[in-house]
Amino acid sequence: MKTSCMLFLLVCSLSVRGQAIPYGNNAVAGKYQLVNGVRLYYETYGKGKPLLLIHGNGGSISSFSKNIPYFARNYRVIAVDSRAHGKSIDPGDTLSFELMADDFAALLTSLRIDSAYVIGWSDGGINALLLAMQHPEKVKKLVATGANLWPDSTALVPSLWKQMQKEYVEKKDKPRTSPKDKNDWKVFALDVLQPNIPLQALHAIKSPSLIMAGDRDLIVTAHTVAIAQHLPNSWLWIVPNCGHATLIDRADEFNNKVSEFFRFK
Repeated sequence: MKTSCMLFLLVCSLSVRGQAIPYGNNAVAGKYQLVNGVRLYYETYGKGKPLLLIHGNGGSISSFSKNIPYFARNYRVIAVDSRAHGKSIDPGDTLSFELMADDFAALLTSLRIDSAYVIGWSDGGINALLLAMQHPEKVKKLVATGANLWPDSTALVPSLWKQMQKEYVEKKDKPRTSPKDKNDWKVFALDVLQPNIPLQALHAIKSPSLIMAGDRDLIVTAHTVAIAQHLPNSWLWIVPNCGHATLIDRADEFNNKVSEFFRFK
């Protein structure tokens, strides 16, 4: 208990001195937890009900730099580097959203958290949905922004999908010798080949869900609407004049809207 208080005070002192907290690389707040054969790196901020933050493809905890300070006022924020991302090194050859969702459930269990609020961006939004499907007891409420259920031009804007397909075909047979090259390819291929979630599977999610996307998102608006429509207990917010990075480009509005959703009974 004393150690936890000292760490909390050190984190606060960084803010008081006006120094920017290095989210994603904060030795004060960061720890590792072994789950499913991978040492997941995570950072914890604030006190209160637990809130899990899950970043997108190729990202890290730092993606939430504009959100962590806001939510840490009222929540125990747990920001995590997904396996094969950031500091969570994954030696495996393949990657799946289902496995990643299991990772997050195991992390919460290891922290003795029965259930948490969850915010997921992009691939993190997919993870949030799967976490609620595979481990419904772990999710109080979820927010998914910029998530898709399958990889094609009905879910991703056609120009992006064509670009991804072209790159996949050009590079799939090239030799990859370094760990970084292998990892980068694994992370890229994840979004080309996955997820593969039927709309009907969303009916299993009972947690209240806020489904979001920008009106200029990389995700087709009709796809985002369909996700919300197939969830039994959902809210939908299409953010005007915004692209894929809703939580960054419209951070204040995002934070307020999500906070309101979490408080809503």
